[in-house]
Parts: sequence; structure tokens; C-alpha cells
Amino acid sequence: MADAQPKQKPPPKEVTIVPPEKTADPIISVIGDFRRYQFFFCMIIFLVKFGTGWHTLGHIFLAAPTPLKCQTENVTNACSGDCEEKEFDTSVFKSTIVTEWNLTCGDSYMASLSQAIVMTGIMFGSIFFGAISDRCGRRPAFLGCCFMQLFTGLTVCLSPYYWFYCVFRFLVAFATGGTMVVSFVLIMEIIGPKKRELIAILYQLPFNLGHASLAVFAYFIRTWRWFQFSITIFSIVFVIYIFLVPESPRWLLTTGRVDKSIAILEKVAKHNRAPTDNIRGEIEAASKALQAKTPAKKGTVIDLFRTPYLAVKTICMANAWLVVSMVYYGTSQFISNLGGNIFINNLIVASLGIPGTLICVLMTKYLGRKLTLQLSNGCSAVGLLLLAFLSNTNEIVRVTLAGLGLFGASITYPNVYLYGAEIFPTVVRSNGVGLCSMIGRIGSIAAPFISDLSKIKFWYTPLIFGIFSAFGVFTAFFLPETRGMQLPETLEDGEQFGRKQPKAKE
Repeated sequence: MADAQPKQKPPPKEVTIVPPEKTADPIISVIGDFRRYQFFFCMIIFLVKFGTGWHTLGHIFLAAPTPLKCQTENVTNACSGDCEEKEFDTSVFKSTIVTEWNLTCGDSYMASLSQAIVMTGIMFGSIFFGAISDRCGRRPAFLGCCFMQLFTGLTVCLSPYYWFYCVFRFLVAFATGGTMVVSFVLIMEIIGPKKRELIAILYQLPFNLGHASLAVFAYFIRTWRWFQFSITIFSIVFVIYIFLVPESPRWLLTTGRVDKSIAILEKVAKHNRAPTDNIRGEIEAASKALQAKTPAKKGTVIDLFRTPYLAVKTICMANAWLVVSMVYYGTSQFISNLGGNIFINNLIVASLGIPGTLICVLMTKYLGRKLTLQLSNGCSAVGLLLLAFLSNTNEIVRVTLAGLGLFGASITYPNVYLYGAEIFPTVVRSNGVGLCSMIGRIGSIAAPFISDLSKIKFWYTPLIFGIFSAFGVFTAFFLPETRGMQLPETLEDGEQFGRKQPKAKE
């Protein structure tokens, strides 16, 4: 018999190298606008936004309404001085922070105070970790706030006292504020301009999913300590970030760490099937050009108010952030007071944020930022004002109207991020967006207390939220459209932007 011919191995598949389109951005010119690596990177970074939704809105079930009854004979008011024996109705929730520390009657405001403390923590955390990421790098700031969220969140489960709970909820929120800011920066710094607008909006989707899934967690876990544990332990997944999230090559380039930036960009280019032989030359040339360039004069927050029209735009945009933060977080909490099944109500209404975010993509693209802002605030205003005037109707109508208000806010939220980044001139853009974000947090800090007004008169809460939403429609008239427009660079551009519109981009 003839010797059997050895089987030949099939030739390896040739990898098609596709050179990226050359742009003015040296990073995008060597790795591509939005390819395989950027898609994968966005998917893993998006995971952190689930925790943002859980920790920001977990208060809905941590301090869920727990009726208090007086067991003293012939006394019906549990807050009366004549009531000697009180008992919580634990048929729905076995324990909440309200039952744990008796946050009732004269101390009922303390439940909302704990949520206001959370919103304060988010505000300060975003400022602190934003500064750390600029000074020390995106990666250490991101990893730091992710693991801080895990450890402080687990510590909350062990809270022996109310103020201990508040301190560690503040620290969880402080870390959460960091994850919100740094994760967004990481994504935006590696994506090209063609998909940046789309990703900036879709970035809100995991937050919406996290908000909606809270009702599922709460349905199966009726004790607040285990509920807190369940929404925190997911953060252990963040261990993968140690291995999968490199430093931002853009930050490395701008801070003079050229070799490290090149090493990361070469790995990214390989994943994106882009050529790597020209990366070192292009990045070194970009670094030299960056060093030779005279730094542009930085603006300050005060510059936003030096000229009349820029000041008007700043005030109106800050108001848009204030309104959406107040309405979104306040209505989310208020829904628990509408009666009916607290789990179904929150699941359905929170789920509306998912189509709201997707619709925002289409509306901002085809209708523009300004009209989208007016329509979404108008949607919130109609739903909430109708709820105020129809407060005596059945539960289905009330939940539907509250859902309409929250749906409008879910469209507004991603839009104000996009709109705010476009309306301010480059020299004060960070200051402008930072100021708007801070004003927005003031709205979210006030939101739980406004929601509590429904305990005095039910219609107080939707009336206030509805009026603010209507005011948001009005103030949007003073803002210029930014869709497809060349963005302002200097303070002079910022003052003229909207009066005499620049030519649209080709």
C-alpha cells in the first residue's frame, strides 16, 4: 500500500486591513471612528451604569411606604400622643429603613433627607473624581470609584444606626457620581465624531434598565438590608475592569506620555484591523504639534455671565437641567405614593425610560435639540398637571399620567447632556456643563422633599413638577438650535451663536 499522504493544514485566513479615514483627530485617524474595539469597550463600560441606576433610585424601595397603625383602643391616629402602642404593616415589606429606625410622624422627613444626602454625594463625587481623572488619569479614577462603590455599598447593609446609614449612602453616592463622569469621559475619548452623538444618548439606556429592574429585586427581596446587598454585589463584576480597561490614550497623549499612548493605540488598531506601522510616526508628530501649540486661554464660570446673550443661554440651559433632574427623580419616588401595586407601577413606569431614550435619538436627529427639549418638557407638563387636577381619579389613571410625566423626562435627560455640550463655547464648555450639572443636582436634592408634599395634599407634588416642566418649555424658546451647526470656540463666538447662525457642517 502506498503511504498515506499527510493532510495539509489549510492556509490561515488573511486578515483584511482597512485603513481608517484620516481626520484632524490623531487618535481616531489611527484606530478608526467606531469599530470592533470601540463597540466592545462601550459594552463593558455600560455595565457600570446599571449600578448608577440602582444606587441612585434604590431609595424607592429602601424607604418604601410602610403604613403605621395604632394598636391603642379608641385611638386611630398613630402619631397622636394618646397612641401608646404602634405597629407597622409588614404585609408587603418585612423591613425598610422606615421600620428599622421608626422614621414616622415628626421624623418622617428623615427618610427623604437620606435621599437628599445621596444626591449631594453624587454632586460632590462627580466633581472630585472628575478632577482626579484629569490629574492622575482616567483608569485609576475609574477603578477607584468602582471599588469604592462596592465596599461602601456592602457596608450600608450593616448599618446599626440611621446616621451611619446616611454617611455610607453618601459615600456610595460619592463613588457613583465618579462612575457617571469618568465612564462617560472614557467612552467619549475613544469614539470618533460620527458615532459620538448616538453613543452619548444610548449611554443612558443601562441606567433606565437599572431603574426598571429595581422593582424585580424588591419583589423577591422584601427586607431592606438584603435588597441593598443584591444591588451592590453586582459591582464585584468590576474586577474585569482591571484587565480590560486601559488608560485613555488621549489623556496619555495630552499629558506627554507618548510611548504608553502608542502602545495602547497599537493594540486597539490590531483589534480594529487597522494598520499599525504608521502609528508611532503620526502620534509623535501630533505630540510635537501639541507641545508647540500655545495653550488657549481658559475661561471661567464668570465668563458665562459677562455678555448678555451668553448669560441668557447659560441660565436657560441650567434651568433645563434643574427641571429634568427634579422631575425625573421626584416623579420616580412619587409613583410609590399613587396606590396600587408598588412593584408593577414602578416596573411599568420606569420601563418607559427605555423607549424614551431610544426616541430621543430620533428626535434630536430629525427635529433638533431645541424642539425635542420643548416637546419632552411639554409631555411632562401635560401628564403632571393633569394628574394634579385629576388627583381623585382611580389608580390606573394616576399611574398613567405620572408615567407620561416620567416618559417626557426620560427623553429630556439624554438631550440636555448633548445640548449642553454643544451650546457653550470651547473655552468655557467644561465650566458651563459643570455648572448645569451642579444646578441639576440641586433639583434632585429638592425632589424627595417635593415628593413628600403629597402626604399633605396629594396634588401639591404633581402641580409643582408640572409647573417647572411648563417653565422648561418656555425657557427653551431662548436657546438656539445646535444640530448640524459649527460649535462656538471663543467667548465672542458664544455671544453671537444663535443670533447669526454659523454655516452648517458639510
